[in-house]
Amino acid sequence: MDETAFKAYCNDIFNFIEDGLMVVGCDGAIITVNSAMERLSGYDRDALVGSKCSVLNCDACERMRKVDSKWCMLFERGAINRKRCLFMKKDGTYLSALKKATVLKDDKGQVMGAIETFTDLAEIDKRDQQIEQLSLHLASDVGFCGIVGECAPMLRLFNIIEKAAESDAPVFIYGESGTGKELVARAIHDLGRRREGPYVQFNCAALNESLFESELFGHVKGAFTGAYRHRIGRFEAAHTGDIFLDEIGDIPLSTQAKLLRVLETRMFERVGDHKPISVDVRIICATNRNLSQLVAEGQFREDLFYRINVIPIHIPPLRQRKEEIPLLTRHFISKLGEKTGKQITGISPDVMARFMRYDWPGNIRELKSVLEYAFVVAEPETIHAQHLPEHFGKADQTPVADPISKPRPGTTAGAGLQDAPPASGDDAPDSERQDLVKALRKSGGNKSQAAKLLGVHRMTVWNRMKKYGIALEKEIRKAQDTA
Repeated sequence: MDETAFKAYCNDIFNFIEDGLMVVGCDGAIITVNSAMERLSGYDRDALVGSKCSVLNCDACERMRKVDSKWCMLFERGAINRKRCLFMKKDGTYLSALKKATVLKDDKGQVMGAIETFTDLAEIDKRDQQIEQLSLHLASDVGFCGIVGECAPMLRLFNIIEKAAESDAPVFIYGESGTGKELVARAIHDLGRRREGPYVQFNCAALNESLFESELFGHVKGAFTGAYRHRIGRFEAAHTGDIFLDEIGDIPLSTQAKLLRVLETRMFERVGDHKPISVDVRIICATNRNLSQLVAEGQFREDLFYRINVIPIHIPPLRQRKEEIPLLTRHFISKLGEKTGKQITGISPDVMARFMRYDWPGNIRELKSVLEYAFVVAEPETIHAQHLPEHFGKADQTPVADPISKPRPGTTAGAGLQDAPPASGDDAPDSERQDLVKALRKSGGNKSQAAKLLGVHRMTVWNRMKKYGIALEKEIRKAQDTA
Protein backbone atom coordinates (compact mmCIF):
# COMPACT_ATOMS: atom_id res chain seq x y z
CA MET A 1 0.00 0.00 0.00
CA ASP A 2 1.51 3.33 -1.03
CA GLU A 3 1.60 6.38 1.28
CA THR A 4 -1.38 8.13 -0.38
CA ALA A 5 -3.55 5.04 -0.14
CA PHE A 6 -2.47 4.48 3.46
CA LYS A 7 -3.43 8.07 4.43
CA ALA A 8 -6.84 7.63 2.78
CA TYR A 9 -7.24 4.32 4.63
CA CYS A 10 -6.40 5.96 7.98
CA ASN A 11 -8.73 8.85 7.22
CA ASP A 12 -11.63 6.45 6.64
CA ILE A 13 -10.90 4.78 9.98
CA PHE A 14 -10.76 8.12 11.79
CA ASN A 15 -14.08 9.26 10.34
CA PHE A 16 -15.70 5.96 11.29
CA ILE A 17 -15.02 6.72 14.97
CA GLU A 18 -18.01 8.44 16.61
CA ASP A 19 -15.93 10.31 19.21
CA GLY A 20 -14.08 13.46 18.26
CA LEU A 21 -10.48 12.64 17.34
CA MET A 22 -7.50 14.95 16.98
CA VAL A 23 -3.84 14.25 16.20
CA VAL A 24 -1.40 16.85 17.57
CA GLY A 25 2.26 17.35 16.75
CA CYS A 26 5.04 17.73 19.30
CA ASP A 27 4.78 21.52 18.94
CA GLY A 28 1.04 21.54 19.71
CA ALA A 29 -0.07 22.06 16.12
CA ILE A 30 -3.12 20.09 15.01
CA ILE A 31 -2.16 17.61 12.28
CA THR A 32 -5.60 16.16 11.54
CA VAL A 33 -9.11 15.79 12.94
CA ASN A 34 -12.00 13.49 12.10
CA SER A 35 -15.49 14.52 11.00
CA ALA A 36 -16.87 13.93 14.52
CA MET A 37 -14.41 16.52 15.88
CA GLU A 38 -15.65 19.00 13.28
CA ARG A 39 -19.21 18.39 14.41
CA LEU A 40 -18.43 18.66 18.13
CA SER A 41 -16.27 21.78 17.89
CA GLY A 42 -18.15 23.66 15.19
CA TYR A 43 -14.87 24.26 13.32
CA ASP A 44 -14.26 22.77 9.89
CA ARG A 45 -11.13 20.72 9.23
CA ASP A 46 -9.28 23.49 7.38
CA ALA A 47 -9.74 25.89 10.32
CA LEU A 48 -8.33 23.37 12.81
CA VAL A 49 -5.47 21.75 10.90
CA GLY A 50 -2.32 23.82 11.38
CA SER A 51 -3.74 25.73 14.36
CA LYS A 52 -2.46 25.24 17.87
CA CYS A 53 -4.59 22.88 19.94
CA SER A 54 -5.08 25.74 22.41
CA VAL A 55 -7.69 27.08 19.96
CA LEU A 56 -10.16 24.85 21.83
CA ASN A 57 -9.37 26.57 25.14
CA CYS A 58 -9.77 23.25 26.99
CA ASP A 59 -9.63 23.78 30.75
CA ALA A 60 -8.01 20.38 31.33
CA CYS A 61 -5.20 21.23 28.91
CA GLU A 62 -4.65 24.64 30.50
CA ARG A 63 -3.48 22.98 33.71
CA MET A 64 -1.04 20.75 31.87
CA ARG A 65 0.80 23.26 29.73
CA LYS A 66 4.29 24.83 30.11
CA VAL A 67 6.05 22.25 32.28
CA ASP A 68 9.90 22.20 32.24
CA SER A 69 11.15 21.83 28.67
CA LYS A 70 7.92 20.32 27.42
CA TRP A 71 4.98 22.48 26.37
CA CYS A 72 2.49 19.94 27.78
CA MET A 73 2.57 17.48 30.67
CA LEU A 74 1.07 14.85 28.38
CA PHE A 75 4.54 14.25 26.92
CA GLU A 76 5.84 13.67 30.46
CA ARG A 77 3.03 11.35 31.57
CA GLY A 78 2.48 9.55 28.30
CA ALA A 79 -1.30 9.41 28.60
CA ILE A 80 -4.45 10.98 30.03
CA ASN A 81 -7.23 8.54 30.85
CA ARG A 82 -10.88 9.59 30.90
CA LYS A 83 -10.61 13.14 32.20
CA ARG A 84 -13.73 15.30 32.22
CA CYS A 85 -13.21 18.70 30.62
CA LEU A 86 -14.88 21.68 29.00
CA PHE A 87 -13.68 23.03 25.67
CA MET A 88 -14.93 26.07 23.83
CA LYS A 89 -16.72 25.57 20.53
CA LYS A 90 -16.54 27.98 17.62
CA ASP A 91 -19.76 29.73 18.70
CA GLY A 92 -18.33 30.41 22.17
CA THR A 93 -20.40 27.83 24.03
CA TYR A 94 -18.82 25.07 26.09
CA LEU A 95 -18.95 21.37 25.34
CA SER A 96 -18.74 18.96 28.25
CA ALA A 97 -16.53 16.07 27.14
CA LEU A 98 -14.63 13.05 28.42
CA LYS A 99 -11.07 13.30 27.17
CA LYS A 100 -8.49 10.56 26.53
CA ALA A 101 -5.00 11.18 25.14
CA THR A 102 -1.81 9.27 24.54
CA VAL A 103 1.54 10.05 22.92
CA LEU A 104 2.49 8.45 19.61
CA LYS A 105 5.97 6.97 19.19
CA ASP A 106 7.82 5.55 16.21
CA ASP A 107 9.46 2.12 16.17
CA LYS A 108 12.56 3.65 17.76
CA GLY A 109 10.60 5.02 20.71
CA GLN A 110 10.82 8.63 19.57
CA VAL A 111 7.76 10.76 20.30
CA MET A 112 5.99 11.79 17.09
CA GLY A 113 3.00 13.58 18.60
CA ALA A 114 -0.21 12.73 20.43
CA ILE A 115 -3.70 11.51 19.68
CA GLU A 116 -6.71 12.76 21.66
CA THR A 117 -10.33 11.68 21.70
CA PHE A 118 -13.34 13.60 23.03
CA THR A 119 -16.57 11.86 24.04
CA ASP A 120 -19.56 14.20 24.05
CA LEU A 121 -21.16 14.10 27.52
CA ALA A 122 -24.10 16.33 26.56
CA GLU A 123 -26.30 13.37 25.66
CA ILE A 124 -25.29 11.51 28.83
CA ASP A 125 -26.07 14.59 30.94
CA LYS A 126 -29.39 14.95 29.14
CA ARG A 127 -30.22 11.30 29.76
CA ASP A 128 -29.40 11.68 33.45
CA GLN A 129 -31.71 14.69 33.64
CA GLN A 130 -34.49 12.78 31.88
CA ILE A 131 -34.10 9.93 34.38
CA GLU A 132 -34.32 12.46 37.21
CA GLN A 133 -37.43 14.02 35.66
CA LEU A 134 -39.02 10.58 35.24
CA SER A 135 -38.30 9.81 38.89
CA LEU A 136 -40.00 13.06 39.88
CA HIS A 137 -43.02 12.18 37.74
CA LEU A 138 -43.29 8.73 39.27
CA ALA A 139 -42.95 10.20 42.75
CA SER A 140 -45.61 12.83 42.15
CA ASP A 141 -48.26 10.95 40.20
CA VAL A 142 -50.91 12.53 42.41
CA GLY A 143 -53.09 15.55 41.76
CA PHE A 144 -52.11 18.05 39.11
CA CYS A 145 -48.39 17.48 38.40
CA GLY A 146 -47.93 16.58 42.06
CA ILE A 147 -49.92 19.59 43.30
CA VAL A 148 -52.76 18.48 45.56
CA GLY A 149 -55.93 20.53 45.54
CA GLU A 150 -59.54 20.44 44.41
CA CYS A 151 -61.09 23.70 45.65
CA ALA A 152 -62.10 26.46 43.26
CA PRO A 153 -58.97 28.64 43.84
CA MET A 154 -56.71 25.66 43.11
CA LEU A 155 -58.62 24.70 39.97
CA ARG A 156 -58.21 28.29 38.77
CA LEU A 157 -54.51 27.98 39.55
CA PHE A 158 -54.25 24.80 37.48
CA ASN A 159 -55.94 26.53 34.53
CA ILE A 160 -53.47 29.42 34.72
CA ILE A 161 -50.56 26.97 34.88
CA GLU A 162 -51.82 25.31 31.69
CA LYS A 163 -52.08 28.63 29.87
CA ALA A 164 -48.67 29.80 31.10
CA ALA A 165 -47.08 26.54 29.97
CA GLU A 166 -48.25 27.16 26.41
CA SER A 167 -46.38 30.48 26.29
CA ASP A 168 -42.70 31.43 26.20
CA ALA A 169 -43.34 34.63 28.15
CA PRO A 170 -41.72 35.11 31.58
CA VAL A 171 -43.76 33.76 34.49
CA PHE A 172 -43.79 35.36 37.93
CA ILE A 173 -45.01 33.11 40.78
CA TYR A 174 -45.74 34.82 44.05
CA GLY A 175 -47.07 33.56 47.34
CA GLU A 176 -46.13 33.00 50.94
CA SER A 177 -43.30 30.71 51.97
CA GLY A 178 -44.33 27.06 51.94
CA THR A 179 -47.19 27.35 49.44
CA GLY A 180 -45.46 25.27 46.75
CA LYS A 181 -43.95 27.75 44.31
CA GLU A 182 -41.33 25.19 43.26
CA LEU A 183 -44.05 22.70 42.32
CA VAL A 184 -45.85 25.30 40.20
CA ALA A 185 -42.63 26.21 38.39
CA ARG A 186 -41.92 22.57 37.69
CA ALA A 187 -45.47 21.99 36.43
CA ILE A 188 -45.10 24.88 33.98
CA HIS A 189 -41.96 23.29 32.59
CA ASP A 190 -43.38 19.76 32.44
CA LEU A 191 -46.52 20.91 30.60
CA GLY A 192 -44.78 23.36 28.28
CA ARG A 193 -43.21 23.15 24.84
CA ARG A 194 -39.76 23.19 26.42
CA ARG A 195 -40.30 20.06 28.52
CA GLU A 196 -37.77 18.11 26.42
CA GLY A 197 -35.18 20.77 27.24
CA PRO A 198 -33.36 21.26 30.55
CA TYR A 199 -34.97 22.60 33.70
CA VAL A 200 -32.49 24.54 35.83
CA GLN A 201 -33.35 25.82 39.29
CA PHE A 202 -31.43 28.51 41.20
CA ASN A 203 -32.15 29.96 44.63
CA CYS A 204 -31.19 33.64 44.53
CA ALA A 205 -30.98 33.78 48.33
CA ALA A 206 -28.41 31.00 48.55
CA LEU A 207 -25.26 32.89 47.47
CA ASN A 208 -23.44 36.06 48.38
CA GLU A 209 -23.21 38.90 45.86
CA SER A 210 -19.64 38.14 44.73
CA LEU A 211 -20.62 34.68 43.41
CA PHE A 212 -23.89 35.63 41.74
CA GLU A 213 -22.64 36.48 38.25
CA SER A 214 -20.40 33.43 38.03
CA GLU A 215 -23.26 31.16 39.08
CA LEU A 216 -25.77 32.62 36.62
CA PHE A 217 -23.54 33.37 33.63
CA GLY A 218 -20.46 31.19 34.16
CA HIS A 219 -16.80 32.19 34.03
CA VAL A 220 -13.63 31.41 32.12
CA LYS A 221 -10.52 29.98 33.69
CA GLY A 222 -8.51 32.69 35.44
CA ALA A 223 -11.37 35.18 35.60
CA PHE A 224 -10.73 35.65 39.32
CA THR A 225 -8.75 34.08 42.14
CA GLY A 226 -9.87 30.50 42.52
CA ALA A 227 -11.26 30.19 38.96
CA TYR A 228 -9.15 27.16 38.09
CA ARG A 229 -11.54 25.83 35.48
CA HIS A 230 -14.15 27.04 33.04
CA ARG A 231 -17.65 27.03 34.52
CA ILE A 232 -20.97 26.72 32.72
CA GLY A 233 -23.49 29.16 34.20
CA ARG A 234 -27.12 28.36 34.94
CA PHE A 235 -28.38 30.27 31.89
CA GLU A 236 -26.11 28.37 29.51
CA ALA A 237 -27.08 25.07 31.14
CA ALA A 238 -30.77 25.93 30.63
CA HIS A 239 -30.42 26.58 26.87
CA THR A 240 -33.60 25.48 25.00
CA GLY A 241 -35.35 24.91 28.35
CA ASP A 242 -36.56 26.81 31.41
CA ILE A 243 -34.67 28.46 34.26
CA PHE A 244 -36.41 28.92 37.60
CA LEU A 245 -35.06 31.81 39.69
CA ASP A 246 -36.46 31.27 43.17
CA GLU A 247 -36.49 34.16 45.68
CA ILE A 248 -35.69 36.65 42.92
CA GLY A 249 -36.34 39.49 45.36
CA ASP A 250 -32.93 38.70 46.90
CA ILE A 251 -30.94 39.20 43.70
CA PRO A 252 -28.28 41.96 44.06
CA LEU A 253 -28.87 45.25 42.25
CA SER A 254 -25.55 44.85 40.43
CA THR A 255 -26.78 41.62 38.85
CA GLN A 256 -30.28 42.89 38.10
CA ALA A 257 -29.07 45.04 35.20
CA LYS A 258 -27.30 42.06 33.61
CA LEU A 259 -30.35 39.86 34.10
CA LEU A 260 -32.49 42.49 32.38
CA ARG A 261 -30.07 42.50 29.45
CA VAL A 262 -30.35 38.72 29.11
CA LEU A 263 -34.14 38.95 29.06
CA GLU A 264 -34.13 41.71 26.43
CA THR A 265 -31.32 40.53 24.14
CA ARG A 266 -31.15 36.79 24.91
CA MET A 267 -27.38 37.21 25.18
CA PHE A 268 -24.88 37.27 28.05
CA GLU A 269 -21.15 37.31 28.71
CA ARG A 270 -19.26 35.02 31.03
CA VAL A 271 -17.28 36.55 33.86
CA GLY A 272 -13.78 37.26 32.52
CA ASP A 273 -14.83 37.01 28.89
CA HIS A 274 -16.14 39.57 26.43
CA LYS A 275 -17.62 37.26 23.82
CA PRO A 276 -21.44 37.41 23.81
CA ILE A 277 -23.23 34.07 24.05
CA SER A 278 -26.72 33.58 22.64
CA VAL A 279 -29.20 31.69 24.79
CA ASP A 280 -32.76 30.48 24.27
CA VAL A 281 -34.29 30.28 27.74
CA ARG A 282 -37.71 30.96 29.25
CA ILE A 283 -37.45 32.48 32.72
CA ILE A 284 -39.73 31.55 35.63
CA CYS A 285 -39.38 33.62 38.80
CA ALA A 286 -40.78 33.29 42.30
CA THR A 287 -40.70 35.24 45.53
CA ASN A 288 -42.47 35.55 48.85
CA ARG A 289 -41.45 39.20 49.13
CA ASN A 290 -43.40 42.29 48.03
CA LEU A 291 -41.54 43.32 44.87
CA SER A 292 -43.67 46.45 44.43
CA GLN A 293 -42.49 47.62 47.83
CA LEU A 294 -38.88 46.74 46.99
CA VAL A 295 -39.19 48.79 43.80
CA ALA A 296 -40.53 51.76 45.78
CA GLU A 297 -37.61 51.42 48.21
CA GLY A 298 -35.07 51.31 45.37
CA GLN A 299 -34.00 47.74 46.14
CA PHE A 300 -35.38 46.24 42.92
CA ARG A 301 -35.24 47.69 39.41
CA GLU A 302 -38.63 48.80 38.15
CA ASP A 303 -37.81 47.91 34.53
CA LEU A 304 -36.79 44.38 35.56
CA PHE A 305 -39.98 44.00 37.62
CA TYR A 306 -42.15 44.82 34.59
CA ARG A 307 -40.05 42.50 32.42
CA ILE A 308 -40.53 39.44 34.64
CA ASN A 309 -44.12 40.18 35.69
CA VAL A 310 -45.65 39.23 32.33
CA ILE A 311 -47.68 36.23 33.54
CA PRO A 312 -48.24 36.63 37.29
CA ILE A 313 -49.46 33.53 39.15
CA HIS A 314 -50.60 33.77 42.77
CA ILE A 315 -50.68 30.69 45.01
CA PRO A 316 -53.27 31.04 47.78
CA PRO A 317 -52.07 30.37 51.34
CA LEU A 318 -53.40 27.36 53.20
CA ARG A 319 -55.52 29.48 55.58
CA GLN A 320 -57.57 30.61 52.57
CA ARG A 321 -58.38 27.05 51.53
CA LYS A 322 -58.76 25.22 54.81
CA GLU A 323 -61.38 22.91 53.35
CA GLU A 324 -58.47 21.09 51.73
CA ILE A 325 -56.63 20.30 54.96
CA PRO A 326 -58.31 16.84 55.20
CA LEU A 327 -57.29 16.06 51.61
CA LEU A 328 -53.72 17.24 52.16
CA THR A 329 -53.50 15.37 55.46
CA ARG A 330 -54.57 12.14 53.84
CA HIS A 331 -52.10 12.69 51.00
CA PHE A 332 -49.12 13.26 53.31
CA ILE A 333 -50.03 10.36 55.59
CA SER A 334 -50.21 8.09 52.55
CA LYS A 335 -46.81 9.27 51.29
CA LEU A 336 -45.20 8.95 54.71
CA GLY A 337 -46.63 5.45 55.07
CA GLU A 338 -45.13 4.43 51.71
CA LYS A 339 -41.79 5.93 52.71
CA THR A 340 -41.51 4.50 56.21
CA GLY A 341 -43.70 1.40 56.10
CA LYS A 342 -45.42 2.54 59.28
CA GLN A 343 -49.13 1.76 59.53
CA ILE A 344 -50.72 5.11 60.35
CA THR A 345 -54.23 5.31 58.91
CA GLY A 346 -55.35 8.78 59.99
CA ILE A 347 -55.66 11.43 62.67
CA SER A 348 -58.05 11.75 65.58
CA PRO A 349 -61.05 14.16 65.51
CA ASP A 350 -59.46 16.52 68.06
CA VAL A 351 -56.27 16.77 65.95
CA MET A 352 -58.33 17.55 62.86
CA ALA A 353 -60.21 20.24 64.83
CA ARG A 354 -56.90 21.81 65.84
CA PHE A 355 -55.68 21.66 62.25
CA MET A 356 -58.83 23.46 61.06
CA ARG A 357 -58.50 26.18 63.72
CA TYR A 358 -54.83 26.84 63.08
CA ASP A 359 -53.75 29.57 60.63
CA TRP A 360 -50.72 27.70 59.22
CA PRO A 361 -48.25 30.58 58.76
CA GLY A 362 -45.82 28.05 57.24
CA ASN A 363 -48.53 26.80 54.85
CA ILE A 364 -48.25 23.36 53.19
CA ARG A 365 -44.63 22.96 54.26
CA GLU A 366 -45.59 23.42 57.90
CA LEU A 367 -48.46 20.92 57.66
CA LYS A 368 -46.11 18.37 56.14
CA SER A 369 -43.49 18.97 58.86
CA VAL A 370 -46.06 18.58 61.65
CA LEU A 371 -47.24 15.27 60.19
CA GLU A 372 -43.65 14.04 59.69
CA TYR A 373 -42.97 14.67 63.39
CA ALA A 374 -46.20 12.97 64.44
CA PHE A 375 -45.40 10.01 62.22
CA VAL A 376 -42.16 9.44 64.13
CA VAL A 377 -43.64 9.50 67.64
CA ALA A 378 -47.11 8.04 67.02
CA GLU A 379 -47.98 4.40 67.45
CA PRO A 380 -50.13 2.64 64.88
CA GLU A 381 -52.76 3.44 63.84
CA THR A 382 -53.91 6.98 64.67
CA ILE A 383 -52.19 10.31 65.31
CA HIS A 384 -53.46 11.96 68.53
CA ALA A 385 -52.88 15.40 70.05
CA GLN A 386 -49.99 14.17 72.22
CA HIS A 387 -48.11 13.20 69.05
CA LEU A 388 -47.98 16.78 67.74
CA PRO A 389 -44.90 18.99 68.23
CA GLU A 390 -44.95 20.95 71.53
CA HIS A 391 -44.84 24.32 69.82
CA PHE A 392 -47.67 23.54 67.40
CA GLY A 393 -50.67 25.83 67.62
CA LYS A 394 -49.58 27.73 70.73
CA ALA A 395 -49.48 31.00 68.83
CA ASP A 396 -53.01 30.55 67.54
CA GLN A 397 -55.46 28.23 69.29
CA THR A 398 -58.58 30.34 68.83
CA PRO A 399 -61.11 29.57 66.12
CA VAL A 400 -60.63 31.60 62.97
CA ALA A 401 -63.64 33.48 61.65
CA ASP A 402 -63.44 31.78 58.28
CA PRO A 403 -66.48 30.01 56.85
CA ILE A 404 -64.42 27.56 54.82
CA SER A 405 -62.90 26.14 57.99
CA LYS A 406 -66.25 24.69 59.02
CA PRO A 407 -66.90 21.02 58.21
CA ARG A 408 -69.05 20.44 55.16
CA PRO A 409 -72.49 18.92 55.61
CA GLY A 410 -72.26 15.20 56.03
CA THR A 411 -68.72 15.26 57.45
CA THR A 412 -67.09 15.80 60.81
CA ALA A 413 -63.90 17.61 61.56
CA GLY A 414 -62.30 14.38 62.74
CA ALA A 415 -63.47 12.08 59.98
CA GLY A 416 -62.59 14.84 57.53
CA LEU A 417 -60.48 12.78 55.16
CA GLN A 418 -63.10 13.08 52.45
CA ASP A 419 -62.23 14.81 49.24
CA ALA A 420 -63.66 18.22 48.45
CA PRO A 421 -66.50 18.02 45.93
CA PRO A 422 -65.50 18.67 42.34
CA ALA A 423 -66.09 22.11 40.96
CA SER A 424 -69.20 22.61 38.89
CA GLY A 425 -68.77 23.01 35.17
CA ASP A 426 -71.95 25.01 34.58
CA ASP A 427 -70.06 28.15 33.56
CA ALA A 428 -67.55 26.26 31.36
CA PRO A 429 -67.68 26.14 27.55
CA ASP A 430 -69.90 23.22 26.53
CA SER A 431 -67.72 22.29 23.56
CA GLU A 432 -64.59 21.73 25.65
CA ARG A 433 -66.49 19.55 28.10
CA GLN A 434 -68.18 17.57 25.34
CA ASP A 435 -64.88 16.99 23.53
CA LEU A 436 -63.33 15.72 26.75
CA VAL A 437 -66.23 13.35 27.44
CA LYS A 438 -66.05 11.97 23.88
CA ALA A 439 -62.30 11.39 24.18
CA LEU A 440 -62.67 9.64 27.54
CA ARG A 441 -65.43 7.39 26.22
CA LYS A 442 -63.47 6.59 23.07
CA SER A 443 -60.33 5.75 25.05
CA GLY A 444 -62.23 3.63 27.56
CA GLY A 445 -61.26 5.96 30.38
CA ASN A 446 -57.53 5.96 29.59
CA LYS A 447 -56.46 9.53 30.39
CA SER A 448 -53.19 9.31 28.46
CA GLN A 449 -55.00 8.07 25.33
CA ALA A 450 -57.67 10.74 25.75
CA ALA A 451 -54.93 13.37 25.96
CA LYS A 452 -53.47 12.14 22.65
CA LEU A 453 -56.89 12.31 21.00
CA LEU A 454 -57.32 15.88 22.22
CA GLY A 455 -53.73 16.90 21.51
CA VAL A 456 -53.13 18.02 25.11
CA HIS A 457 -51.05 16.91 28.09
CA ARG A 458 -52.34 14.16 30.39
CA MET A 459 -52.46 16.65 33.29
CA THR A 460 -54.76 18.86 31.22
CA VAL A 461 -57.23 15.97 30.98
CA TRP A 462 -57.02 15.49 34.75
CA ASN A 463 -57.55 19.19 35.35
CA ARG A 464 -60.55 19.47 33.04
CA MET A 465 -62.17 16.44 34.61
CA LYS A 466 -61.96 18.18 37.98
CA LYS A 467 -63.01 21.50 36.46
CA TYR A 468 -66.18 20.11 34.87
CA GLY A 469 -66.98 17.53 37.56
CA ILE A 470 -66.69 14.57 35.19
CA ALA A 471 -67.00 11.16 36.88
CA LEU A 472 -64.91 8.71 34.84
CA GLU A 473 -66.76 5.53 35.78
CA LYS A 474 -70.10 7.16 34.95
CA GLU A 475 -68.98 8.21 31.48
CA ILE A 476 -67.53 4.77 30.73
CA ARG A 477 -70.84 3.13 31.71
CA LYS A 478 -72.68 5.53 29.42
CA ALA A 479 -70.36 4.62 26.57
CA GLN A 480 -70.93 0.90 27.19
CA ASP A 481 -74.70 1.37 27.38
CA THR A 482 -74.84 3.20 24.06
CA ALA A 483 -72.46 0.79 22.32
